[in-house]
Amino acid sequence: MVSKKIEQGWEKAEAQIDLENPTEALEILREIDADATHSKTWRLAAEAKVIQARQSNNNKGLFKEAVRHYESALKSNPNDKTARRNLNSLRSEMDGLGIRAGGMNVLWDDGAPTFMGVIAIVVAIGLSLVSLKVIPEYFAAEEVQYDYEATMTISYTPNNGLNAITANVVIGLNAEEAPIHVDNFVKLAERGEYNNVIFHRVIDDFMIQGGDFQNEDGTGGYAAEFYGYCDGNAEDNPCTYETQYTIPDEADNGLLHDSCTMSMAKTNNPNTGGSQFFLIPEDSNPSHLDGVHTVFGQIISGCNHVTAISEVPTGQQGQDRPDNDVTLISVDIIRTVSNSA
Repeated sequence: MVSKKIEQGWEKAEAQIDLENPTEALEILREIDADATHSKTWRLAAEAKVIQARQSNNNKGLFKEAVRHYESALKSNPNDKTARRNLNSLRSEMDGLGIRAGGMNVLWDDGAPTFMGVIAIVVAIGLSLVSLKVIPEYFAAEEVQYDYEATMTISYTPNNGLNAITANVVIGLNAEEAPIHVDNFVKLAERGEYNNVIFHRVIDDFMIQGGDFQNEDGTGGYAAEFYGYCDGNAEDNPCTYETQYTIPDEADNGLLHDSCTMSMAKTNNPNTGGSQFFLIPEDSNPSHLDGVHTVFGQIISGCNHVTAISEVPTGQQGQDRPDNDVTLISVDIIRTVSNSA
């Protein structure tokens, strides 16, 4: 049984979608159904993401997020014909733009196989004929290693701009070189700690820093769990308070502070990283941080937005704080097979 609050929220979100205000629609959906337990929440979120993608010059990452949201709607309610119809329409649009949708294809529609379903059946039969050979070889292979890809959805007002825009920054996370840092970041992101947290420190030609979900001013934020350190000190037992959780440095991992990379913020003391991180724009190469701070990600899409954010006006609310909030709306994590596997 759907509550009246959720139904009213859906109506408000649909109204914002009709007005092409996707960010407002997503905020409403997060407020009324934070855990996304209803199929319609996923479907409306997908519709909002499609609008964001179109408004962001057909952003590939946002289109793919919309596909995943539609798939989640269908997983929750396979009879949601609107979600199925919209997903098929979106896939066609993406094909026309040369964007590979990824994810699952809709194989069945109203009890009958689609074109992709027929192909899947033929492929399945063919695979079954060679399974006796393929399966043993598969299990004999080395265990697959995994890396992660993080998509940051960020709202900011460009320098000399009048209105805020929403952009995607996609980051490949280096799990092999910085396993603890990546594990910590992924867990914080999946818990939603980074949702609607500002980038509190922005310095042109240097970096943009955020992730302080506790105080949003650079004085707070902590690790996702106990990694053996409390306020930078190695401990055998968990910290007294979770706000003391920090992670050990992994700075000597061979990764450098090149342009378009992601690194862990911390105090001047070692092993004090928690939840704060910084992104390096296209015009920066702070090599003096190499071996001190831990690089654990590479920006693979959207670094131009990081550069644009680094150039926004600052100072009215604090020395390096943007005059107009730069907000990390969400961080979506995708697990991908590592190239090193």
